[in-house]
Amino acid sequence: MTRTEIEEKVKNFLIEEIEIDEEKIVPDAKLREDLGIDSLDFVDIVVIVEKNFGFKIRQEEMIGVDTLKKFCDYIETKVN
Repeated sequence: MTRTEIEEKVKNFLIEEIEIDEEKIVPDAKLREDLGIDSLDFVDIVVIVEKNFGFKIRQEEMIGVDTLKKFCDYIETKVN
């Protein structure tokens, strides 16, 4: 899966499932502060990522993943 495909899938589920405004979805956006993703949203994201990318997010692997770019980096390392 290419980086572009990963970013597109992430963008789509953030807009459709988590209901984040499209203009907020930029690589340097902070997940909590800029996008407003809270712990309940994160539970949904875990399920969505498993469905769309075929792996489970492990909480300990998410330490330091605080921006959209880092989140996409994390997914890219798992699917490729």
